[in-house]
Amino acid sequence: MPSRKQRRRREKLQRHEYEYVIETEDGEEIPVERPVPAPKDGKSAARAAPSRGGREVPKPSMGRVFKRTAIFAPLILLVVFWTGGDSPISSKIFTGVTLVAFFIPFSYLVDSIMYRMYSRRQQSSG
Repeated sequence: MPSRKQRRRREKLQRHEYEYVIETEDGEEIPVERPVPAPKDGKSAARAAPSRGGREVPKPSMGRVFKRTAIFAPLILLVVFWTGGDSPISSKIFTGVTLVAFFIPFSYLVDSIMYRMYSRRQQSSG
């Protein structure tokens, strides 16, 4: 059997409109006006939140792709050198550069596919 506190909490959650209440020492609930949150700065008030709660996908750009490549290229080269075995260094460098060369257009392709999916979803929901 639920306690009085659990019953009150369950009743409070099942109300259609959430009400702000203060409980007295005797257990009575006193309704309180809903507080209005003040904007912290002008930027947060002007910017609207995404409707689905997800992140906005930016338009694909080569600048973003090159930044991502600058992050992943050393990691790719490190893995190639680590797993290269007894291959000569020139072979490892060629393999790493080839993988980075494939990474750049593939990364742009993934960005454009994500942007296309995001824009279609926004058009269908809006």
